[in-house]
Amino acid sequence: MKYADVAVNSPVSRSTFTYAIPARLSVHVGQAVWVPFGSRILQGIVVELSDQPSVETTKEIADLVTGTPVLSSRQMELARWISERYLSPPFDALALMLPPGFERQTITYIQLADSQMDLYSLTPEQRQVLHIIKAKKKASLAELEKAIGKRKAGQVIDQLLDRRLVTKTLELEPVKIKPKTVLYVKLIAPTGRREGVEAEKARLHKRRAYKQAQLLEFLTEQTQPVSVNELGKRFTRASATIKALESRNLVAVERVRVRRDPLSHLSVLPSPAPLLTPSQQAACESIHNVIVREGRQSGRPPVFLLFGVTGSGKTEVYLWALTQTISAGKRGICLVPEIALTRQTVERFSSRFPGRVAVLHSGLSAGEQFDEWQWIEEGNCDVVIGPRSALFAPLPDLGLIIIDEEHEWTYKQDDKSPRYHARDVAIKLAQLSGAAVILGSATPDIGTFDKAQQGEYHLLELKERITPRGYSPLPEVSIVDLREELKAGNTGSLSRSLLAAMKETLTQGEQAILFLNRRGTATFVRCRSCGFVFRCPRCSIALTHHSVQKRLICHRCRYSIPVAQSCPQCFRHHLRFLGIGTQRVEEEVSHFFPEARLLRWDRDVITRRYGHEELLQDFRDHKADVLIGTQMVAKGLDLPEVTLAGIISADTGLNFPDFRSGEHTFQLLCQVAGRAGRGIKAGKVIIQTYSPDNYTVQAAARHDYLGFYEAESDYRRRYNYPPFSRLIRLVYSHINDELCRHEAERVHRLILDERARDDMIDFDVIGPVPAFAFRARGRYRWQLFLRSPAPARILSRVTLPQGWTVDVDPVGMV
Repeated sequence: MKYADVAVNSPVSRSTFTYAIPARLSVHVGQAVWVPFGSRILQGIVVELSDQPSVETTKEIADLVTGTPVLSSRQMELARWISERYLSPPFDALALMLPPGFERQTITYIQLADSQMDLYSLTPEQRQVLHIIKAKKKASLAELEKAIGKRKAGQVIDQLLDRRLVTKTLELEPVKIKPKTVLYVKLIAPTGRREGVEAEKARLHKRRAYKQAQLLEFLTEQTQPVSVNELGKRFTRASATIKALESRNLVAVERVRVRRDPLSHLSVLPSPAPLLTPSQQAACESIHNVIVREGRQSGRPPVFLLFGVTGSGKTEVYLWALTQTISAGKRGICLVPEIALTRQTVERFSSRFPGRVAVLHSGLSAGEQFDEWQWIEEGNCDVVIGPRSALFAPLPDLGLIIIDEEHEWTYKQDDKSPRYHARDVAIKLAQLSGAAVILGSATPDIGTFDKAQQGEYHLLELKERITPRGYSPLPEVSIVDLREELKAGNTGSLSRSLLAAMKETLTQGEQAILFLNRRGTATFVRCRSCGFVFRCPRCSIALTHHSVQKRLICHRCRYSIPVAQSCPQCFRHHLRFLGIGTQRVEEEVSHFFPEARLLRWDRDVITRRYGHEELLQDFRDHKADVLIGTQMVAKGLDLPEVTLAGIISADTGLNFPDFRSGEHTFQLLCQVAGRAGRGIKAGKVIIQTYSPDNYTVQAAARHDYLGFYEAESDYRRRYNYPPFSRLIRLVYSHINDELCRHEAERVHRLILDERARDDMIDFDVIGPVPAFAFRARGRYRWQLFLRSPAPARILSRVTLPQGWTVDVDPVGMV
């Protein structure tokens, strides 16, 4: 007998399980199967086959989900690497590469048995369950649990099963996504010949079937079959007319599969490649030479860091590299940090590769994701664009992976398992595929730039900004000390310098961007009498005031309450709205510049599909003068008419309890500054801060990445933070604070015991301490950090129960 190690789709499945393969089934690695798991039948993926079981007792595989493997050997190897590196359950890693809608569960149904029943001998709950089943013919376990409660339903069903009054069956849930098909009508040969049609039209006129004759004439003029929907728009009672023609064997109606194209709403004209600048040409030649020279000889993929100032033309280098890749019979993936940037990138790439660009992201409908996946897998496109999940597109002949704005922390998945970083996974995928990787940024991640300095990555530099004016300097940056503004009596969010610059910008008919990485009107509401602060009852954070909705909202769990008129603790009417958010900034700008047209770009205003695209297009078309937003406005936007960028507060993220807060702040400041002066006019940037002497702010004002890198590296080296060590973050959550703390302390002791047993002197444990957001959605959170060159070595020997999350190489400590 053969055996299979299966990764099971269950939250309690931390490893693979061994199952016997029945003789009736032909099972292969990468195949999806149904397996018994406890009392349920669950979906799993076969990861390995063997002649001997790894355990004494095994169950048999119940059935096959698919007749052939759903994952290739390359995908299986990549998933294995992700699972091992990020310490995640195997199925979580494999699920990243499954087609949209593939995962399905089994549903337990209860139905009446044929046996006679004496209702008087049954309890009220048993009669209630039988009544529900009889009314529905069969009822799902979930329906019964909802009706009488989970525990009670389980007890009652077991009693009825013992008395053989009901039976239990398992059925697959319905397929979530299906191909879309549309009815089309076409002429049937040989009637399709003109003379034959004319004869048929004459017969129809003779019988006074004028509508049939009209529709027949219309179909004759078409070169392709026409959809029933289109005919319904053109002709009255089209459905009956089509049926009549079909009964006369004059037309045929067939169902045709159509692609739900997410780019169908775009109108993009092809454009030729521009002449490259000397710097771009040098970068392209370096890429070509390294790929030709190294190939796959070293066993490592060629990785390039394209370090170019904002507006230096990095995208043209990407497009050149993709052109070379496609001409060599290969294809490419381009990752962007946000869904909102997808359209800008798609338009640029589609103009160069018309009809050969696909897009994948969670903003698409389920049907669009399904069709794009199939379209990519069938080899119908050369380029796939999207955020980090697009990395797992089933693109054949992969030759190039581009990660634009590689420093962005959105490339790290930190909300669910596996908590992978797209940059590291991309390099592993490139190794498995024989592809190259290009990492692009004006403010590279400190770890990435360090690897380039060490020679692990190939460093390519673009030092000049390119605008319609030719080579242009980066925008001039001014720092405003907000302490001096307070001394001068200015308590608003807009400094005198920023107001003057905005007045000049608006007078000249130009555009401005104002950046503040905080939503809402007021950050918190406090009673001046007793000090009470309105907080979320489920999270350890203050509620934010949103003036438009007139509510106090928790930005973590979306709990909200109406704005109170008095303090709920002392009942006095001395409430004060403190702090600022994008809504407050919008109100202040409206006050000072009532004629200015404003747009606000944050999560509160983007509530519908294409909302990001529509807002950005409106601003590009100069339907607004000022764009006020959170970090979305800092992510690689090309807005030629923006000449002023104002940073309302550089201190928002600077004082976070996180060793990366300086790096994140520097990147945001530089990226926002890079939005100004990209057109025919020079740009200006104003940074408002209470910390004007901070090295992060000073380096950003000088556009001095190298100076910041040196200072930040010295700090990281001194305190042994990445990239000079590695971190693993362990977070335990529980509804009881005391139990949560005790569990964190228990695991802390276990780790210390393992460290002592291994005699590791370069292994530090930070904590246990409460997480920065100590309480979230009603659960308390305690955390530990493991710091070492190889922290996973110790952790792999510690068994963590349910409730723990493991984040390898976290992008932050909060």
